[in-house]
Amino acid sequence: MAIYHFSAKVISRAAGSSAVASAAYRSASRLHDERLDRHHDFSNKAGVVHSEMMLPDGAPEHLSDREKLWNEVEAAEKRIDAQLAREIEFAIPRELSPELGIALARDFVRDEFVDRGMIADLNVHWDVGADGMRKPHAHVMLTMREVGEDGFGKKNRDWNRTDLLEKWRERWSEHVNQRLAELDIDARIDHRSLEAQGIQLEPQHKIGPAASRMAAQGLESERLEEHQAIARANGDKLLAKPALALDAITHQQSTFTNRDLAMFVHRHSDGKEQFDRVMAAVKAAPGLVALGRDGRGEQRFTSRAMIETEQRLERATGAMANRDCHAVADRHRETALARAAARGMLLSPEQRSAYEHVTDAKGLGVVIGYAGTGKSAMLGVAREAWEGAGYSVHGIALSGIAAENLEGGSGIASRTIASMEHQWAQGRELLTNRDVLVIDEAGMIGTRQMERVISEAEKRGAKVVLVGDPEQLQAIEAGAAFRSTAERHGGVEITQIRRQRDDWQRDATRQLATGRTAEAIASYDERGCIHAAETRDQARGELIDRWDRDRSASPGATRIILTHTNDEVRALNIAARERLRLGGQLGEDVAVRAERGERQFATGDRLMFLTNERSLGVKNGTLGQVQSVTQSRLAVMLDDGRSVAFDVKDYANIDHGYAATVHKSQGVTVDRVHVLATPGLDRHAAYVALSRHRDSVDLHYGRDDFADQGKLVRALSRERGKDMASDYRQVPEPAHTPQPPPPRNPFAGIRIKPAPAIEPQPTPLEKAVERYARAAADILRMRKANLPELPHQKIAFAEAGRALNAVRPDAARDLRSAMNADLGLVDQAASGKTAAAIRAMTLEAEVRIDATQRADQFVADWQKKTRTLQRLDRTGDYDAVHRVKESMTDMAKSLHRDPQLESLLRNRVKELGIGKLSGASLSHDLQQVPALSRGRGLGL
Repeated sequence: MAIYHFSAKVISRAAGSSAVASAAYRSASRLHDERLDRHHDFSNKAGVVHSEMMLPDGAPEHLSDREKLWNEVEAAEKRIDAQLAREIEFAIPRELSPELGIALARDFVRDEFVDRGMIADLNVHWDVGADGMRKPHAHVMLTMREVGEDGFGKKNRDWNRTDLLEKWRERWSEHVNQRLAELDIDARIDHRSLEAQGIQLEPQHKIGPAASRMAAQGLESERLEEHQAIARANGDKLLAKPALALDAITHQQSTFTNRDLAMFVHRHSDGKEQFDRVMAAVKAAPGLVALGRDGRGEQRFTSRAMIETEQRLERATGAMANRDCHAVADRHRETALARAAARGMLLSPEQRSAYEHVTDAKGLGVVIGYAGTGKSAMLGVAREAWEGAGYSVHGIALSGIAAENLEGGSGIASRTIASMEHQWAQGRELLTNRDVLVIDEAGMIGTRQMERVISEAEKRGAKVVLVGDPEQLQAIEAGAAFRSTAERHGGVEITQIRRQRDDWQRDATRQLATGRTAEAIASYDERGCIHAAETRDQARGELIDRWDRDRSASPGATRIILTHTNDEVRALNIAARERLRLGGQLGEDVAVRAERGERQFATGDRLMFLTNERSLGVKNGTLGQVQSVTQSRLAVMLDDGRSVAFDVKDYANIDHGYAATVHKSQGVTVDRVHVLATPGLDRHAAYVALSRHRDSVDLHYGRDDFADQGKLVRALSRERGKDMASDYRQVPEPAHTPQPPPPRNPFAGIRIKPAPAIEPQPTPLEKAVERYARAAADILRMRKANLPELPHQKIAFAEAGRALNAVRPDAARDLRSAMNADLGLVDQAASGKTAAAIRAMTLEAEVRIDATQRADQFVADWQKKTRTLQRLDRTGDYDAVHRVKESMTDMAKSLHRDPQLESLLRNRVKELGIGKLSGASLSHDLQQVPALSRGRGLGL
């Protein structure tokens, strides 16, 4: 992820420094120091990818020579403690390629330093850390004196202003965030933060074992001294502005305890004395709010700023929920449903409820759906209804891959939230009251970001639809805005799992979604899907063995390996490649300088893209297979069937794609999943990891991590859901803030008659089903009385069928089948209670569309009618025999209209009571089996 680091210091003789030596080191060059008459040679230093002198207008051209410049600076300073230069160091987002990073640094240095009259010596370093991750950063040495055609003049004291340094810090974050948004990279930095944690504190160096041993032995360590100096400086900042601590802590959690506060202050102070002073200052801060005790009896706190953010979000969502300005006419809803049905996609009753909820006139819609319930499919139908009504539909999500999944599943043009916020900040693509904004995976969005988006939409009069699952991965930033909004305003739940193909697996996913992790693990264990090894290394090896066997047995299936940490992902990727290499399934390895360090790629390798790149059409998490590779260029076949090719110098954010973190997999669906469990997993991550599959999932763990399965279950059941300040029963104001008396109610004592309840109006579909049922009931009453139906009854029944088909294509046929199977539906629907009839009709439609299900249903119905016919023959009820024969004849004749079903049934003739096909049509043979003849019946 992109991190924020921006520091400034002065290069001074008082510290024993030389401007020439500093410039030589930072540029990895050899420079002669005229004052000391010696050479400073650092030309063997690695990692410097760009070195440039940048001069302001009017500066002498010869100062573009690094050696001449800094020797002149040294000559201009006479004091033995002279300040020679200012150095600015800032981190460049590792999501950028070196070329983009260099351009970013150059633009910033030109705008903020050179245009002010400073000469800048810019050096960009693209180092690699011990963890193999790139650590790009820039060193900028700046002159401190004004410069003109005659050379250096007096020192410019304005450049030393503290407020100017703070402005540079803020401008760097704005500069980076704008560029990241332009490139559609879902990352963001904050100039107020310690690595995006929301405060103006300097990051402290990690103190390794060597430095710790030196400290314990009383020896000096430059790194340890610097660490302590930064801690002291941060402590001083917190004493001067305690609100910084509140901003930092509430960046990732809405509420916190005394222990959380103590841990934070301990990290950002030096020694017990400063720790005690900072703790006292923060606890006395006006912005600190005590919330009371939580379920464990611990006192919880929050900040006034967090409360205000939650209140703004509550006001915005409340205003939208009470706004009825986005109506969609029934004809547009039904047209969208008809088009979906024509494509073979029928909404389940739950999906239908969600569809009707999001397409109503309300300005806010909330859909909560378990993993794999078809939320995106439902949204695709809603998109057609919205667009038919003249609305523009936009999709956003926190990550690029989530936006891509939303767009692929629903057809809604989607992008990252960061990208859309950037456009809004530039005054572009602003929402209107004719826009619908769909926010997917809303449970992963923090309160602050959710509030910004919702408030902007509310201000512009747009409709917002929040879609997600609060039980899946939690927001990285503070808060549970989606869960809180759903609880406050309600929504529609979709709980019918569709992703898994086996019923027991769908049940297990439902158990994971509802916190019954132990039951889900037990269910998978009973079927041999939980595998224990003595150590994690052995578990990793067994996982790769199983993955390799599965890959060989089912080469056409899609699969992924999931685990919790990037280190384990790297180890699993290496192990998977080794297995493929042994099987001769990879081409020759080529070393590629990827963003995360050198990687070996070969033809046949699985590859994952790690950042969004609009020009390639890839997102963070997109997968593909390497078609060809050289050190400078790769061609990849993406899993969606597209081919892309790119130069590594233009895009290097790639890695092997056999394994991924659980966080990267939310929204992903594959056939088979292999999970390596490690102690960092919790209930939310386990739910995501164990619900990505259609066919199978296998979970491996080592007993060095979990002594037994009970320990595994306890770890995977840990609740780490995020809270809101508003979750606590009362959010009191700080004690020092006087409470104004409540305003007098001008209506006190007046008895107001409550408004009459408004009965919900039936939908067009409900009206059509009721009309059809009434017409059918009339005919059935005549037949029960052994009377012929009247002409006007036949006309009414036919017209009711046409009206029903106008609302939903083929609905009359589906409802007729449902009513024949359960005649009780007729009277029930005729009385206005249509819900059961509509559900049965929808199921009939699903059976009609799915050929295999239709064949199963046909055989079951035929066998049932055959048994009924035999029973009626024995009882002598010939009128009933006649009706059943007529019904079976109709079934047989229906095969003429469904050649696909007839083809499937030809392989099941024994189940239908046919000994041998005659060579004529199956329909003809079926009509001869019970010597069927035409008889009287409802023919519904």
